[in-house]
Amino acid sequence: MDPGNYSTDVSAGAQFRFKLLFVIFLSNVFAILLQSLACKLGSVTGMDLARCSREYFPFWLNILLYIVAEFAIIATDIAEVIGTAIALNMLLHIPLVAGVALTSIDVLIVLMAYRPEGSLKGMRYFEWFVAMLVLGVIACFVVELIKMPRISFTEVMQGFLPNGTIISHGGLYAALGILGATVMPHSLFLGSGLVQVRMRDYDEKAGNFIRPRKSIEQPRYTQTWKQKLKSGLHPSTWFSSKSLTSTNASEELHQQYRPSIAAIKSTLKYSVLEVTISLFTLAFFVNSAILIVAGATLSNSSKAAEADLFTIKDLLSEYLTSVAGTLFALALLFSGQSAGIVATMAGQMVSEGFLKWKVAPWLRRLITRGIAIIPSIIVAAAVGRPGLGRALNASQVSLSILLPIVTAPLIYITGRKKYMRVPISSRNNQTAIAVIETGAETEEAPQEILYHFMENGWLLTGVSWLVWLIILGFNMYLIVLLAQGKA
Repeated sequence: MDPGNYSTDVSAGAQFRFKLLFVIFLSNVFAILLQSLACKLGSVTGMDLARCSREYFPFWLNILLYIVAEFAIIATDIAEVIGTAIALNMLLHIPLVAGVALTSIDVLIVLMAYRPEGSLKGMRYFEWFVAMLVLGVIACFVVELIKMPRISFTEVMQGFLPNGTIISHGGLYAALGILGATVMPHSLFLGSGLVQVRMRDYDEKAGNFIRPRKSIEQPRYTQTWKQKLKSGLHPSTWFSSKSLTSTNASEELHQQYRPSIAAIKSTLKYSVLEVTISLFTLAFFVNSAILIVAGATLSNSSKAAEADLFTIKDLLSEYLTSVAGTLFALALLFSGQSAGIVATMAGQMVSEGFLKWKVAPWLRRLITRGIAIIPSIIVAAAVGRPGLGRALNASQVSLSILLPIVTAPLIYITGRKKYMRVPISSRNNQTAIAVIETGAETEEAPQEILYHFMENGWLLTGVSWLVWLIILGFNMYLIVLLAQGKA
């Protein structure tokens, strides 16, 4: 959950009442499918989506995909900038322009949370703190759903059925905003990368992989300040002679590790289950609750057209207590920070995967945030609160427009047998479907390699491309409407 989810839901509910609930449901289904493919790609290939693109696609296509991925991360960060600025205004009454400028300071959070080759306990504690705040917001919306003026249960349930609202001009824009906020492109890069940590942990515990120690004995070198800045290392290591070896160790670890079939199956099953549960419980309920509350209280009022994040706080404060409104503002603030850190992690994978470009997370965060702040400050200064709300929704729509470009390589790679295969070694001697490939001949004898193929079946491939065509078609239609000034 991030500011983009909150904003698109309240806007859709205020304008179209409950009619876009089915878009929330459909977006979660699409997200589960695409995230599952991302987990599968990362598990089977041992590489994230960005690295796979570099390995399997031509240079020009790799660069194009990299540019699109960077645009998606910047669009994501714009939403976090705006959401954080609005939260600061709610809590401390800081002017919106000043609040936008202050969001650059959150690079300090990245400095505190990130430790190379170390523990991520600080980050985990922060994530749990954000989760507790979001759960508090959920509790507030549960109470508000109970205390709201009586609404028709049948009308709400009908909202989960497909209807013609999405074809209407304004309905399509709001629907794609919900889609972009739910199926965020950068999360696919992150999802394909994080599964490898879980697989490596499985294989280490099973004795299938021993972490290399060779890098510990490597000679240590002195770096210039320029080299240290480019090294991608945390500033705390700049005064230590270990800075080079940690980079070498992580690269060596990636090159030497290849997951076993047992690790792949275990991790894939767990990851898909985790994604499904999180999306169809927490995300689905919160998004639906916000839309229902907004639809029931704002759809027939004069505030409907300009409903935004401020409106949610006002609703909670009016129908419950001011404490509920403050809790929402805190959840908005810290969920924005959490989402920003996640975007930074995804940005690391994107730059390293596509270009082999290593840059320190705090520096990466500073660059991305600097780019995101510029348009946000301009909008806040020129238009104020209404402009920021529209810019926030527009950033989510732009994520939807970029989604087909990011997901096409994912569906293509996971559907190809030559990419989705795992060598079967004597260690994981399994009775799985496999074929024998003859490798290059040596002086002694040809080398035989057994492969276990894990590409998508024809049904999953067909469904995936159908989902891709649906997303592409609606986005193309919206672009045409925007060009004609009708959306």
